[in-house]
Amino acid sequence: MISHLEILETNKMIQEENLDIRTITMGIDLLDVSCDDLDKLCTKIYDKIAFESKNLVKIADDVALKYSIPVVNKRIAITPIALVAAATKAKSYVKIAKTLDKVSSEVGVNFIGGFSALVDKGYSNSAKTLIQSLPEALSQTERVCASVNVGSTRTGINMDVVKELGEVIKETSKLTANQGSIGCAKFVVFCNSPDDNPFMAGAFHGVGQCDTVIHVGVSGPGVVKRALMNVRGESFEKMCECIKRTSFKMTRAGQMVAQEVAQNLGVPFGIIDLSLAPTPAIGDSVAEILEEMGVDVAGSPGSTLALAILNDAVKKGGVMASSRVGGLSGAFIPVSEDHAMIEAARSGILTLEKLEAMTCVCSVGLDMVAVPGDTSASTISGIIGDEMAIGMINGKTTAVRIIPVFGKSIGQSVEFGGLLGTAPIMKVNTASCEKLISRCGRVPAPIHSFKN
Repeated sequence: MISHLEILETNKMIQEENLDIRTITMGIDLLDVSCDDLDKLCTKIYDKIAFESKNLVKIADDVALKYSIPVVNKRIAITPIALVAAATKAKSYVKIAKTLDKVSSEVGVNFIGGFSALVDKGYSNSAKTLIQSLPEALSQTERVCASVNVGSTRTGINMDVVKELGEVIKETSKLTANQGSIGCAKFVVFCNSPDDNPFMAGAFHGVGQCDTVIHVGVSGPGVVKRALMNVRGESFEKMCECIKRTSFKMTRAGQMVAQEVAQNLGVPFGIIDLSLAPTPAIGDSVAEILEEMGVDVAGSPGSTLALAILNDAVKKGGVMASSRVGGLSGAFIPVSEDHAMIEAARSGILTLEKLEAMTCVCSVGLDMVAVPGDTSASTISGIIGDEMAIGMINGKTTAVRIIPVFGKSIGQSVEFGGLLGTAPIMKVNTASCEKLISRCGRVPAPIHSFKN
C-alpha cells in the first residue's frame, strides 16, 4: 500500500522538483504478422499496431490527470523488424519504416522503436537489408527510431557491422543535413542491449516477452538534486542513503501509474525503468546532481566516482521499491539533453574522452554526442568499437548515439529542439584507427563469458 505521507511527498516532487513519468511505452509483438509479401506485411503491421495501441495515449493521459503526475511521452516498441520482415526477402525495408511512421502518428505516440537488428553473433540477410535501409528510412520518417545490437558479453563484437555502421551514420548525417543531421539522433548502437527498455532510441520488444506489455520509465534528476542539498558535507554513506531513499519514492510513484495504465488497457505490466534522464530544462540535470555531490563541473576529476555512486544508489533504491525494475535503470548522460553538460562541453571541461570514462559506470554510454561533420567513418566506427568493448568486458549495457553534424565544426552547435536539446560540436581525436577497423570478423567474447 502507498501511504498518505508518500502521496504528499510525491506531490512535492512533481510540483517543485520536476518528477515525471518520462515515458509509458507499449511493447507489441509482431512475429505473428510475419509473411513473405512486403505489401501485405506493411498492412498487417499497421493494423496490429493501430488496434493494440488505439487507447494508449488517452488512458495514459487520464491516469496522469487522476494522479497529477505528468506523463511526458507515450511510445511504442515493436519486435525487431529484421526478424519480422525476413520472410519477404525484400531489398529495402524503407516502406516498413514509412508504415511505422504513419501508424505512430495516427495513434498519437511520440516515437516508435524497433526498426532494429540483432547481429552480435551473426549477420543475416534480413539484418543486412535493414542496416542498408537505415539512412533512407531515418531521413524519410519523423517518429521511427532504430537500433542495432552489435555485441554482448556472451558472444563478443561483430566488427564487420561496426565498420559498416560508421558509413551508415555518415550517410544518415548527409541525408538529414537540412535538419541538423537529426536522423543520427534516432539511431543507437548497442552492446548487451536489454529487450525491455522503454527509452528511445533503443527500445524494441524482445522475443521473450508477452504479446503486448506496458513498460514505464520514471525520471527526476531535480528530485535527487534537491534531496542531496540536505546532506551537504555529510559522509559518503549518508549521501548514498539519501539517494536510495529518494529513488525508492520515485519508483513507487511510477509503478502506481504504470500498473493502472496497464490494467485499464487490459495488458500486462512489464517493468519500471528508473533512469535519471535529463532534459534541457533548468533544474532537470544529471550534471547538476554531480555538482551537488561535490565536483565543480561535470567532467572534472571526481566526476566518474560521483556518477558511479549515483548510478549504484539509484538502482538499489529502485530494487527496494519494486520487484519489476528492469530496462536500463540508473543515470543517463546525454550531452545535448542536459543544460549543465552542454555548458561543460562548451567550456572544454567535459571532453569526449572523459565522457567515455564516465560511461564505464553509468546506465548507457556515449549519448547524443555531436561531432564535426567531417569526422571519418572509420573514426566513428572506432568510437563505437571502444564503447562496445567497455560493455562486453564489464558485462553491462553500453550504447553510442553519435551525430556527425553535416557542415558543422568544433565550436559550433546544433539545435534539435524539444527533449533532444542543443548539442555543442565536440572535439574528436583525429589520429586514425582505420587499419584496426578494416580487419574483418568478430572480436571473441571475454573469458568470463563462459558461465555454464
